Amino acid sequence: MRTAVTAARIITGALFIFSGLVKAIDPKGLAYKMQEFFEAWSGSGFMPGLMKTFDNHALTFAIIMITLEVVVGVALLIGWKKRITVWLLLLLMAFFTFLTSYVLFTGKIRACGCFGDCIPLTPIQTFTKDIILVVLAIFLLLNTKYIRPVAKPFFSALYILAATFLVLLLQWYVLRNLPVVDCLAYKKGNNIVELMKMPPNAVPDKYDYVFVYKKDGVKKEFKADATPDSTWEFVDRKQTIVQKGSNNIPVISDFSLTTENGTDSTDAVLNTAGEYYLLFIKDLTGYPHNWNDDIDLLRRKNNIFIVTAQPGKVKERFQGAQLPGIKILTADATVLKTVARVNPTLYLMNGPVVKRKWGWPNFKNVK
Repeated sequence: MRTAVTAARIITGALFIFSGLVKAIDPKGLAYKMQEFFEAWSGSGFMPGLMKTFDNHALTFAIIMITLEVVVGVALLIGWKKRITVWLLLLLMAFFTFLTSYVLFTGKIRACGCFGDCIPLTPIQTFTKDIILVVLAIFLLLNTKYIRPVAKPFFSALYILAATFLVLLLQWYVLRNLPVVDCLAYKKGNNIVELMKMPPNAVPDKYDYVFVYKKDGVKKEFKADATPDSTWEFVDRKQTIVQKGSNNIPVISDFSLTTENGTDSTDAVLNTAGEYYLLFIKDLTGYPHNWNDDIDLLRRKNNIFIVTAQPGKVKERFQGAQLPGIKILTADATVLKTVARVNPTLYLMNGPVVKRKWGWPNFKNVK
């Protein structure tokens, strides 16, 4: 029995640490996923006021959850406070299983993000994993007496403090300097234009269409191949999916750049010859205080496009800086959350290919 408990303890603890560290390299990714849940629950009418409050503190919750996941994994491996640790493990797994079951059975959220963007799992894969871990957690709870600490209490406490400090330090670093491992679609080396294309083996969805017409105050539905004559007035068209396709969503499906007058300039910008820069400023909320490295950057470089969700406010920021000919483009704020995990973020582009990326603390290093 002791061997089985040790194996379960090592598997569960290591998986918790791995899962936490995968998310720790990009805590904002987990925060945005949490916001999806809060918005879904609020939209369903479940405590909308509280969900709004939670939404505003999603990043704090993400940092706490990531840290807790790693610390519980370390505590389980070293046998520290074994009864408290195993109970906490079981409670966390019950919570995670609730979230993954919500994703699987409601379909309101595409994925739970339990391994971040680096290891995407389908809802059924994630749910199955969590069920297995719940069973292991229950097994460990029933056999806590076989868990033996690997170090004396003083040193075990030091290990826990060190794990807590290091995972918090990692998250602090990436929240300022971009993820240390970039698993997003806009990572270094990716061709944005190519990733916006439909995959070559895509199978489109198939739809059935019904048309609604009205005559003499009576509405009637007609099939697409049996529409009525001109005496009927068209009212509506309904479409129903009859066969779900597969692999029919581009890796990048929502990246769009527009000028101040609303002209779509995505292709024109991404097909710029040679090297140029994209300075992504999602908004000015939480912008670095008393910081002017972005202004210095714009003075040093004249081939920069500023991409923002707040063109008016961003233009005001640079108006007094004597920077003629600033090129400001607009992009959706939700898209910018993915493109620029740090606000602001600078991309060095070569045509549509991402060559390098910098978070705002490193703008002075841009040659």
